[in-house]
Amino acid sequence: MTVMGQEINDYVARVRAALADLPPTQRDELTEDLADHLTEVAAESEGTLVERLGEPETYAAELRAAAGAAPGGGRNLDQKVATAVVRVRSQLREIDARLGPPLGYATASDFLRLLRPGWWVLRGYLAAMLITVLSTGGSYGLLPRFGGELLAGMVMLVGFVLASIWLGRRSARLTRWPRWALHTGSLVLVAFALAALANAENRLGYTDYYYDQTSVDSQYGQIRDVFVYDSEGRLVENARLFDQNGSPIRLGYPDCQGPVDEYANPLLRPYPYCPGQAPFGPRAPGVPVPPAAPTTTPGPTTTPTSTPTSTPEPTGTATGQPTADPTVTPTPTPTS
Repeated sequence: MTVMGQEINDYVARVRAALADLPPTQRDELTEDLADHLTEVAAESEGTLVERLGEPETYAAELRAAAGAAPGGGRNLDQKVATAVVRVRSQLREIDARLGPPLGYATASDFLRLLRPGWWVLRGYLAAMLITVLSTGGSYGLLPRFGGELLAGMVMLVGFVLASIWLGRRSARLTRWPRWALHTGSLVLVAFALAALANAENRLGYTDYYYDQTSVDSQYGQIRDVFVYDSEGRLVENARLFDQNGSPIRLGYPDCQGPVDEYANPLLRPYPYCPGQAPFGPRAPGVPVPPAAPTTTPGPTTTPTSTPTSTPEPTGTATGQPTADPTVTPTPTPTS
C-alpha cells in the first residue's frame, strides 16, 4: 500500500469514527463513495487531505449536516476511543514513513520485516531463559537449563525456537485475541531481556570491588573476620586467602567502618577487616614491624672444672701443672 493510499484509509476511518453514533446503515451510505472522492482530491494537487479538506471530524460534521442527520453534539465513549486510536495509528504511520528512507526502504516497517526470522529465534531463546530463571530460583547463565540440567535446557531451547518460528509464520492468520496474546507475550520477553541485561551489567560492575564467593562448610557461617599470624605471633595485615585453584576465598563481612562505594556497600578489603579487634593484641596502626632477633645455632660448651695455676715458661720447660681444660695443652721442648 502506498503512502497516499494509507492516508486515504486513515481519513476514512476517522470520518467513520466521528459518525459512530449513527445507525450502521446510514453511516455506510454517507461514507460509501468517500474513498473514491478522496482519491480524486489527492490526485488533483499536492498537499495532505487534512490541508485541503480540513480535519476528518469537521468533514464528518458536514456529511451529517448534508444528510439531515442529528448533530453528534455529545459523542459517546466509543466515538472518543475510536477517534483516539485512529489518530495514534496515523501518527505512527507518519513516523514509519519518515524513518524508512534513512534505512533505504519506503517505510521502517519494510526494513523490520526482514528481521522477523531473527526475532523469532531470539524470542524462543528468551522464552527458554525465562523458564530457566523460574526453574532454578533466579540462577542463569548464557545457556538455558531446566531445573539446573543443561541437556534438558537445550531440548527446551530447540522446542521453544521451533514453536516461535511456527507462530511467527502464522501470526498474520491469527484472530484478534490470539494475536494480542502473542504480542503481550513478546512484550513480556522483551522486558525480561532488558532486566537480565541490567542485572548482568551490575554483576560485571561488582567484579571491580568483590571476589566471587567461594563455598565453604557451614561451620564457617558465623565467621565475621579472619586474623592471620606469622610464626613470631605477629598479626599479618593485608592478607588474602586463595584455594588450590587460585580462586579467592572470602569469609565474613566487615562490621567496622571502612571504605564504601557509591551505594554504601563496603569495598573489598584484605584480612583482617578490623585489625583493632584482633584477639591476640595486634600492632597499633602505624607501628613498624619490630625486627626479628637473629637466630643462632647453639654449639657445645664446656665448663672449666679448675683454674690453671701456672703458665709455661718461655724457656720451654713446663714448670706448672696442666689444667683440666682440654683446650690448654703444654708443649714439651726438646733438650740437647
